[in-house]
Amino acid sequence: MLDTYYTVKQRGTNEITINKSRFIAHIARVTTEEEAQGFIDEVKKEHAGATHNCSAYLAGENDDIQKAHDDGEPSRTAGVPMLEVLKKRGLKDTCVVVTRYFGGVKLGAGGLIRAYGQAVSAGLEAVGIVKRTRMKVMGTSVDYTLLGRLENDIRQSSYLLRDISYEDIVTFYVYVPAGEEESFTSWITNITNGQAGIYEIEETHLEEDAAV
Repeated sequence: MLDTYYTVKQRGTNEITINKSRFIAHIARVTTEEEAQGFIDEVKKEHAGATHNCSAYLAGENDDIQKAHDDGEPSRTAGVPMLEVLKKRGLKDTCVVVTRYFGGVKLGAGGLIRAYGQAVSAGLEAVGIVKRTRMKVMGTSVDYTLLGRLENDIRQSSYLLRDISYEDIVTFYVYVPAGEEESFTSWITNITNGQAGIYEIEETHLEEDAAV
């Protein structure tokens, strides 16, 4: 499992016009080929009257699944350029469909390649990109006498505090990068003189906005 990767922030659309043709980029995060095909079918149904609904997607930790479709445009002038934009941005688990409504002006092969690539790039800027980092949520339980000091130490550290539970004892829930659990445990043990209960709660991914 990858510790860090980039993908699209959310599902969304963005439209640009090139030489009177409308290019509408539809973008979604997908994790399987079935999800990608479902998204493509959804867009094709919504824009059944469009001239073309070209698509590209990649999914899997090592981009094991990669597909591109020109949907009637000249071979390799739409789907492949779209896929190349996703790969050059270093994105994973992403599907894009570009709907074209022909405006009466032919673009030629080079023009089509540029237009579909531009539509995807503009779409990605519109929906946003996030960096996803694999994290372990670690629980740290202490007596109330250690509350102030430990909270201050955690907030001033490189770790991110998710929440604090105030019950019979105080429990801090802290995001710890995967693989750093032992270092975190040693650090907490040291600053609390061994008076903390430390345990793993869950594994998750933390997302933050990124420019790629």
